[in-house]
Amino acid sequence: MNPKFGVVGTALLLAGSTTAFAKPSDQWQLELSGSARSNGEIVIRLDPIGSDPIEVTAQIAEGTSENMVAQALVDALRLQLSHEVFRVDRVDGEDVMIRKAHGAADFDLQVISNSVEHVKISPDRE
Repeated sequence: MNPKFGVVGTALLLAGSTTAFAKPSDQWQLELSGSARSNGEIVIRLDPIGSDPIEVTAQIAEGTSENMVAQALVDALRLQLSHEVFRVDRVDGEDVMIRKAHGAADFDLQVISNSVEHVKISPDRE
């Protein structure tokens, strides 16, 4: 037990650092809102069942509109993920859909970090 956090704090830290409670899906939608009010980066982790997690980073420039933030994220995901495992599309202009390819494993998804001011990202299991 870490005396700084106590029993409850340590349990919460441990729960937040593992994917043991994850609920993988065959597709995820990232709902984006807001235009970039700063330069920054968005880091997404995809964790396919039976494979190592993959982290994807998208660089976003200040002044990028909501739809173009979604496009930058799509471009980064397509560039950094295997086309044999994932399909990535922009939907409704400001949302990003990530699907497993035929025969690929379901996967969990987490937004690890987002340092872009005013851009909100809500992952939604489909």
